[in-house]
Amino acid sequence: MRDNERRELLLHLHEQDRRTLAKQNRRRRTGRKPTAAPGLPIDAAVSGDPSQVADAIATVAFLAAQGDKSAIKSFVEQVSGAVSAAGVQLAARRIIARAFEFGWLPMDVHEAARRRVDEFAVGYLTDLLAGHRVGFGAESVDEIWQAQLDELGATVWWTAERPHLEQWADRALLTADEALESALTALALLIQLPKLEQIVPLPGTRTQTVAHHHVDEKTLGRVRGLLAKAESTSFAEEAETLSAKAQELMTKYAIDRALIDSQRTDPDLPAARRLWLETPYTDAKALLIDMVTRANRSRAIFVADWGFVTIVGDDPDLDAVEILSTSLLVQATRTMIDNAATEESRSRHYRKAFLTAYATRIGERLAEAAEATIADSPDPTRLLPVLATHQQRVDKAFDAYFPTVRTRGITIRSAEGWTAGTEAADRADVDNP
Repeated sequence: MRDNERRELLLHLHEQDRRTLAKQNRRRRTGRKPTAAPGLPIDAAVSGDPSQVADAIATVAFLAAQGDKSAIKSFVEQVSGAVSAAGVQLAARRIIARAFEFGWLPMDVHEAARRRVDEFAVGYLTDLLAGHRVGFGAESVDEIWQAQLDELGATVWWTAERPHLEQWADRALLTADEALESALTALALLIQLPKLEQIVPLPGTRTQTVAHHHVDEKTLGRVRGLLAKAESTSFAEEAETLSAKAQELMTKYAIDRALIDSQRTDPDLPAARRLWLETPYTDAKALLIDMVTRANRSRAIFVADWGFVTIVGDDPDLDAVEILSTSLLVQATRTMIDNAATEESRSRHYRKAFLTAYATRIGERLAEAAEATIADSPDPTRLLPVLATHQQRVDKAFDAYFPTVRTRGITIRSAEGWTAGTEAADRADVDNP
């Protein structure tokens, strides 16, 4: 492929059909360019009635979400500290509940906020996550939901003596107007969130315990240790051996787990989780995750507008996908930067081509490694039908979550980047050592 040649590479990377998403959210989206509101609900906002205040706050947040950039500042200037904090709290509870009903999880809200609003709005949303959790007993909250709250440090630190907004403003060292502006910015983001698939039961709706069988800590610890060494070493051969050993351990564990599940009358249903990507080159990074996902008997779909990949499969396989793809992204990015010796190798076209080629080649080698591990198993004749049944379950779950998908392409504009990415993937050999 010549440097000036544009190559359209058709990838095995699914993306949700944007037309479907648009249809799901038609009531919320008009498709027209936003226009400034003829008037803001100032009288309702300063009425002192929490219900009216909540409606006014929701209205302003909706206007901002629709693109009226002046709505929040104009509103805050006009009410100038006269808004009931209790009314703001009521609006916030309603809007965060709506986001959860739309399929967003605590970590999803955090990741979206981290990319689109400032640190104050992120902090306010963290408190909303914690406040929403309070009304539900531990037995009615899925372990994944709770684990995400714990990871975010989302706890109720404020007291019931004063409205949350006032105490949060004091803690963040904000004036009343600054706090209100941050809260409205956070709520506007929540209103913008599109409807997603409900991949984890909502708090309070779980009628029975959902089993999550993850990779055991001993195996996971060994894999993490191997990958940490692979990421830190400056010797390509050593990184190859370490990454290959990590892949081998995860594959063997998955095989053992599949054989155990085949003896059960009630095998676990496939699970789903979302992996958020850092810019730039999210499409190339999503391709790498897709390749790792396929090699680990799972499925993936990329939501480009928001920058995350949803993966569907059994929990142990999803653990493998998450830990392996994270490490491979680190290794690919480090190699790409270390080899940036020319002006071309520092260009966006080169780096996108590098990561795309790396992902494509890694996918091929992961598939080869998985096949070799299966062939070397004690009883591959027995194992193959088990894995085929497993794949059917995963495909059925994926189709239920995402009935309409499409394949998208990535345009490659740097032959040098493509070649370098392929060579880097070859050095990150994942054949069994």
